[in-house]
Amino acid sequence: MAVTLADVATRAGVSAATVSRVLSGNYPVAGATRTRVLRAVEELQYVVNGPASALAAATSDLVGVLVNDIADPFFGIIASAVQSETGDGGPGGAGSRKLAVVCNTGGSPEGELTYLTLLQRQRAAAVVLTGGAVEDEEHSEVLTTRLRRLAAGGTRIVLCGRPPLDAEAGGDSGAGGDTGVVTVAFDNRGGGRRLTEHLLALGHRHIGYVAGPAERTTTRHRLEGHRLALREGAPELLARAERFTVHGGAYDRSSGYDGALELLRRVPELTAVLAANDTVALGVCAALRDQGLRIPEDVSVAGFDDLPFSADVSPALTTVRIPLHDAGAQAGRLALGRESPPPGGVATVRCDLMARASTAPPGAARTRS
Repeated sequence: MAVTLADVATRAGVSAATVSRVLSGNYPVAGATRTRVLRAVEELQYVVNGPASALAAATSDLVGVLVNDIADPFFGIIASAVQSETGDGGPGGAGSRKLAVVCNTGGSPEGELTYLTLLQRQRAAAVVLTGGAVEDEEHSEVLTTRLRRLAAGGTRIVLCGRPPLDAEAGGDSGAGGDTGVVTVAFDNRGGGRRLTEHLLALGHRHIGYVAGPAERTTTRHRLEGHRLALREGAPELLARAERFTVHGGAYDRSSGYDGALELLRRVPELTAVLAANDTVALGVCAALRDQGLRIPEDVSVAGFDDLPFSADVSPALTTVRIPLHDAGAQAGRLALGRESPPPGGVATVRCDLMARASTAPPGAARTRS
């Protein structure tokens, strides 16, 4: 017997109207309620707008690209590259073109699940999820189940810039080869490690770190790389690493500005700052200048991602380069089936150090009031 909307409502402990609101995505529903409903949908294998066989038999020309913030160049570059691939007919010509729809989640786990529901209803041919994953066990389980169900129904799923599904669901090195989900992962740990090694080689021993949102995998991986480099190159600095770390609320300029001021308060002898990304680094630089400090003569600054402005700011920003356009293009080809999945379902993109003018050996000792 087919599962009905009423069955889902009973399983979730809500009304049928609430289930309908969650699935339509047109009405506000409390996050906990939405999660219960979506979990019931997955457990009962309820398929909106028709039997499950229809999902497997029919897909549209739609490709969904989920991003945290389309105004952030990091996501804009990836989405643009995916869209270029989908708009290019490729070997099949114009007839194989797809319509890429960018879905701006605002970083909301509930928004992510809502868009996946809407894309399922539209029989999306493929879905590309970009950026770091939210480190919440309940959300990860629901998301993993949803993506695997979509993949089983014929929708190609590509994760770009986030861990494989097995890692999101609780592991740390899981592959996605048997899940139907392909991953284009970024070597955030390796990049964080290379940045810190660079500063240590310059002679810095008072290195502050302005981290990104604590709940994101990208934040944790980059910070882990930083501390691994400390452990291997300057183990005496590990004991004070937490005092030298400020956990920012977002990957934006204001988080960098406030984080730098907090670091200066905690560590008057600061000689270098690692920022969660290049945008955060801009805020760090602004705060340092407002305090009368020179970059890099007084304090060196480094970012992450190598966004287009990084080489043009003054001084040019030392950072870690992620080939975002190439990664997005690869994700697009994988989503369209134009490129064979990598071994194990996971391709890792190397992050390379770009040493520029914003970092230099530490200057003479100074006193700050």
